[in-house]
Amino acid sequence: MKPKLQKLSFDSDASFLFKTLDCNYFGNPWHFHKEIELVLIAQSSGTRFIGDNVSTFVDGDLCLIGSNIPHLFRNSEAYYAKNSKLKAKSVFIHFTRDFLGNHFFDAPEMKQVQKLLQNLALAVEIQGPTKQEVTESLLRMLDETPVQRLLSLLDILIKLGQSNDLKPLLSAGFSANTSGDSEKINMAFQFIMKNYTNEIYINDIASKINMSVPAFSRYFKHHTRKTFSDFVTEIRIGHSCKMLMEDNYNISEISYQSGFDNISNFYRHFKKITGVIPKEYRSRFFNTVKT
Repeated sequence: MKPKLQKLSFDSDASFLFKTLDCNYFGNPWHFHKEIELVLIAQSSGTRFIGDNVSTFVDGDLCLIGSNIPHLFRNSEAYYAKNSKLKAKSVFIHFTRDFLGNHFFDAPEMKQVQKLLQNLALAVEIQGPTKQEVTESLLRMLDETPVQRLLSLLDILIKLGQSNDLKPLLSAGFSANTSGDSEKINMAFQFIMKNYTNEIYINDIASKINMSVPAFSRYFKHHTRKTFSDFVTEIRIGHSCKMLMEDNYNISEISYQSGFDNISNFYRHFKKITGVIPKEYRSRFFNTVKT
């Protein structure tokens, strides 16, 4: 199922959207928007779908979701019972990369924030001390003036840009970013993204960027923290997850079009990375979005 584009309405005198939600259950469908979203689950539990990541959420969960990343927060079944007294509450902010102007984050002092926001496939869970600090800031914003909220958001972004408490949620298929600081690793990424549906040999890429295979293997792992083989596999599984969500192909076709030479190999890698088999992944997704 394709996600729906959600167009957000901003006040004419505001550069970003700050809102709270207090309802019986979260009702937004599988959707995406151009704005980056910072969302705190103040109360409730259920299953969240962010890109190709499927996991549970509980009170206090805090995520940063990038531009155009499809997502859905689906409450547990108890929230939909006729006489349920459960509540779903969240605090969230929507903003664009240029909400403070086209060149604000070009300032040297904003280098780390710029690096964070330039990630074209950003989706992270905020953990540790950073989670506590950002949560407290969001809750204080409830009682702040618009000007104070602007300063608070800027402070939050600085904290996130400097933090080591951000857990990536997307597989390499969603999160591969070719805007890094190395021409050679960019060439490798581009080659992989153009050819991952076919057989890819590490010596082909190594020779393309004038490196020996051992040197390229060390170089690639240094930049990605993954082996070349694992990275390509994650790209393929990320692609297959997108195809499973669209429901236009059977699993054998998805396996082949994602670059796997046989379906048993596909199943083995899919289960290892996602925790479920392809059929279960598709079933969990469609049972959630259609209910």
